[in-house]
Amino acid sequence: MILEVVVYNIESALKALEGGADRIELCASPGDGGTTPSYGTIEVVRQHVSMDLFVMIRPRGGNFLYSSYEFHAMKRDITQCQRLSADGVVLGILTSDGRIDKQRCKELVDRAKPMRVTCHRAFDCTRDPFEALEDCIEIGFDRILTSGQKNTAFEGVGLLTQLVQKANGRIVIMPGSGVNEKTVIPIVQQTQVKEVHFSAAIPGNETMKYFNPIIEGMGNARTVDPDIIRKIRSLLSN
Repeated sequence: MILEVVVYNIESALKALEGGADRIELCASPGDGGTTPSYGTIEVVRQHVSMDLFVMIRPRGGNFLYSSYEFHAMKRDITQCQRLSADGVVLGILTSDGRIDKQRCKELVDRAKPMRVTCHRAFDCTRDPFEALEDCIEIGFDRILTSGQKNTAFEGVGLLTQLVQKANGRIVIMPGSGVNEKTVIPIVQQTQVKEVHFSAAIPGNETMKYFNPIIEGMGNARTVDPDIIRKIRSLLSN
């Protein structure tokens, strides 16, 4: 079983390594569901983390319909990830009518080679998941990160099971969103997936001694709990 942990800062990446994760998805902006991290962050994580490093390629939060300027930025970000020795990238673009943008996604997937490429939860915003599945396979994505078009993978387990069956080994289906110690076993047992994606997140240890009590939202960032990763690994092993 492959355990992928999503991380939003350098400390969390190091904690994921400590906990024994197989792969990390490195992002910025957790409040937006993940955007492209800085080149400096990617470089430092790459220098200190030996496991597979996948980088989010998403120029902003919100929907997955991008302008030509944003698309160009995504291409440039992929090139930088190659230079920084990332193992893979995570991306997705939709058309205005809720389909996978096959032309643009294929251009990015081809550009990313030999890095591996995951289609992220833009998949969950498509109008027809089975059409989107076939499109992702045709484009050349290696895997799809999906909650089964529900808010959590536990809620979407029925569609996840169907996607695994329809994929039939042609592409990896990786459940994500709300995967934790309580939900991982029923999700894996029903879907028979080989990879899972989760955050193992906890509040970070606050190191600041002074706070301006008027200012909100400037506390310490969340981090990863290595013990949660170890517990999920143990649950799946047993």
